[in-house]
Amino acid sequence: MAARTLPTQGGDAGTWGTELNTFIKGGLSYLGHATINTKHGDSKTTVYTVPTGKEAMIFAVLIHSPSATLVPTGGGASDYDIGSGTNADTWMQNVDLSMMTGTTDYRFLFSMGQYVTEAAAATFGIKPITGSAADTTATMVVFGMEVDA
Repeated sequence: MAARTLPTQGGDAGTWGTELNTFIKGGLSYLGHATINTKHGDSKTTVYTVPTGKEAMIFAVLIHSPSATLVPTGGGASDYDIGSGTNADTWMQNVDLSMMTGTTDYRFLFSMGQYVTEAAAATFGIKPITGSAADTTATMVVFGMEVDA
């Protein structure tokens, strides 16, 4: 497989969209989706499990259609960790979803740094650290690429 370079965002004279489309055509795939629990104190929700004999490279996550506002008690920023392991802390941490206040809102997050592949049987998901005040849900979609382990 040829090496892939993630597109850069901003500051590149408008070529970001073209780079992203080229990247998507080269291997970005839907890996799974699930309804996630977003309330403060909820445990991790698993969205995608890496199949036996595979490793996964997670490129992006889409969170959409919250059942109600994701603003935490007392207002301010929320804190969600996304990844594998019990604490879902291997991919992206300290994600603030508090600006998602309408049921038609969505947030697209994609990797910009260096990450480690998710091993076979890894359970990739999201855990509210400081979640919403109400007992809310949303949908999370995981995008990436599976390769042979």
